[in-house]
Amino acid sequence: MMRWIFMLFLLLTTKAEAATVNTSLYILRDSIHFDNGTSLPYATFNATNSYNATNARIVVDLGDQLDLWVYNFDTDVHEFRIQGQTSTVSIPSGDSAQVLYNCNTEGVYIFHDPMNFPDNASVGLSGMLVVKNTTHAGFFWNIKEHQVGYNSTVFTGSSPDWMTYYPEHFTINGMSNPNINNDPSARVVGNVNDTIYIYMANTGQSIHSMHLHGYHATIVYSSKDPSHAGWSKDSMPIFPSETMVLELVPNQPGEYPVHDHNLIGTTGGNLYPQGMFTTLLIAP
Repeated sequence: MMRWIFMLFLLLTTKAEAATVNTSLYILRDSIHFDNGTSLPYATFNATNSYNATNARIVVDLGDQLDLWVYNFDTDVHEFRIQGQTSTVSIPSGDSAQVLYNCNTEGVYIFHDPMNFPDNASVGLSGMLVVKNTTHAGFFWNIKEHQVGYNSTVFTGSSPDWMTYYPEHFTINGMSNPNINNDPSARVVGNVNDTIYIYMANTGQSIHSMHLHGYHATIVYSSKDPSHAGWSKDSMPIFPSETMVLELVPNQPGEYPVHDHNLIGTTGGNLYPQGMFTTLLIAP
């Protein structure tokens, strides 16, 4: 009898903890700026109707129901899809669309504009949906690279030649070193023996390999290679349109670099150190 009461309690508790998450995304176009003075036309998904070069992210708990409205404030037609999870919806200029999604699987999922893929996604319209099953501290890396000239080509209605793609700027959450260190959602800060989760999405078109100095991290989730879960490494290759979740338990204090091991990714317009370069800051 007590066993059945306990099981009923667990079911009711689980149901009570699940929630409907009501949120919105706004498609806006403006520009992204780099430290060498270069600016590129850019479009992002924003949490409000105010533009930010950092895509908004959606973070929910496992079991939640996502009720999402996407508003197109751009002058062009756009599409929206949670990659591999929802069907594509078309959103004319000035219009909106509702997307409902049951968050029943832990992981990181890319939401993007799949129109003329990868064109619209490459010029900024790619964000992260994080379905988490932990209360530990979390940090978020939306990694992307950029080639000068390609964005303008896309926004004038043409498609660039991806066979000659050679990016010159590299960002995490729309920022490069040193500005990325001012992003509290990206720069990993904690204490020795903390359990820290790092959620990554490669929304660019190149392979990147995020390398941690000072520590190893354990792969919790890999969209490309699920069998890699449980591997402990200090370098994590992540392919285009793929995602990964890392668990880091620092064993020593200090400030250690973390960067793209494809070292061109630590530059910006041929300047070093820029690009995908930040530090882990761990206190005793």
